[in-house]
Amino acid sequence: MNVLLVHGLGRTPLSLFGLAPTLRRAGHRTLFFAYSPSLETLPHILRRLADKLRLLARPGRPVGLVAHSLGGLLLRLALPQVPELRVHRLVMLGTPNRPPRLAGIASRWLLFRCFARDCGRFLASTDDIPTIAPPAVPYTLIAGTAGPRGRWSLFGDDPNDGIVAVSEVPIRDTDPVTLLPSWHSFMMNDRAVRRAVVAAMMTTPDPTPTPP
Repeated sequence: MNVLLVHGLGRTPLSLFGLAPTLRRAGHRTLFFAYSPSLETLPHILRRLADKLRLLARPGRPVGLVAHSLGGLLLRLALPQVPELRVHRLVMLGTPNRPPRLAGIASRWLLFRCFARDCGRFLASTDDIPTIAPPAVPYTLIAGTAGPRGRWSLFGDDPNDGIVAVSEVPIRDTDPVTLLPSWHSFMMNDRAVRRAVVAAMMTTPDPTPTPP
């Protein structure tokens, strides 16, 4: 099965080069989608991603999608534009499917605003992410729990991966989330995460989720 990998904010496809061989050993063919938040507007990124998904849809065979962090939101935004794509499963690694508090804090910093631009504004908005429709494809959510907790943590006592809180990962309140002791920026390199991704691709697709 073809599996498309989409990186997160501040990363490149190189960040997924460790995960790709694990998927290939499981019998999948891996492809990558690259984007630059500093050089592209969010609409431009989404247009290119939709074009990539249309190419994957042409053979008419099911495909897998694996995304880290912002990559999961980009796929959620692009998928409705390609209804002909047969998605076996969408796996999201540390994707903030609810407004991430850390992005709101980072948006006060000039360096973040200059680097992340459109994508940063999107992440920092408390209004934009909740308007994305739940995926109409089977999906798996994986969250890390290695982040600091307690008095000096930006997350307080909430479990987190250092960047995204576990409570920010679910799309629906009833969504199961696989919790693994990994850090956000490097979770795709964690052996347990890699095993979870391969296992998700082996599962029988769930019935198509119905909108709430």
